[in-house]
Amino acid sequence: MGIKNFKPVTPTLRYKSVLDYSELSDVKPERGLTKGKASKAGRGAGGRIAVRRRGGGHKRKYRDIDFKRENYGIPGKVATIEYDPNRSANIALVKYINGDKRYIIAPKGLSVGMEVQSGPDAPVQLGNAMPLSAVPLGMSVHNVELQLGRGGQIVRSAGTSATVAAKEGDYVTLKLPSGEMRMVFHKCMATIGSVGNEDHMNVTIGKAGRSRWLGKRPKVAGNAMNPIDHPHGGGEGHTSGGRHPVTPWGIPTKGYKTRKKRKNSTKFIVKRRK
Repeated sequence: MGIKNFKPVTPTLRYKSVLDYSELSDVKPERGLTKGKASKAGRGAGGRIAVRRRGGGHKRKYRDIDFKRENYGIPGKVATIEYDPNRSANIALVKYINGDKRYIIAPKGLSVGMEVQSGPDAPVQLGNAMPLSAVPLGMSVHNVELQLGRGGQIVRSAGTSATVAAKEGDYVTLKLPSGEMRMVFHKCMATIGSVGNEDHMNVTIGKAGRSRWLGKRPKVAGNAMNPIDHPHGGGEGHTSGGRHPVTPWGIPTKGYKTRKKRKNSTKFIVKRRK
């Protein structure tokens, strides 16, 4: 999927670029696989702001994605390739021969009419899901499970893929997009191929209003605020107040590790990304 630029007949169009959606099917989303999605605007369970600078944006419908790929041994045919406003990747509607319909993340190279399958006996080809033990060394995979039966949790963004680097005992070592080397249980499922829509990262927003459509609100520097609003606020001119960068609540924002020590998954990391 390529990038489309515009003739600069307005100041915004000089910089704006959009994806070329010619590869997508011109259909509405499958009604039985969509539901309403309430906008939380960055609020947590207690109603307080958990993520700043979120809010507004266009209304979205959530597409129910089959991250588990549970239709083992049942072939399905790709009916459509569709846009999903909730993720960077495109999605594919798969119609199985038993009448079931599911959305899956569309890998690079998948097109309408292709056949996909899942399960331990599925052939090693694009879009098929299988246990990591059945994936050959050096193969690119995406939508990888970390816990057996939970469904794909990592490597789901546009253009990403993990590489099967080694197999030893009950674990398979993957090289993740971040560069981290991680051991995953050999029965966990993964899908062959890399995620499509790799040009997503090359799009230029072009104007502030387009960010607002996406639900992203403006950023204000802490040193431009008053002392009551931010630890960096106040003073004559823009100064940081003689301290390292912090959040409005005093937590360091650069070089400060936030990972909890009790994370059980640490033992599965062979090599960190840094």
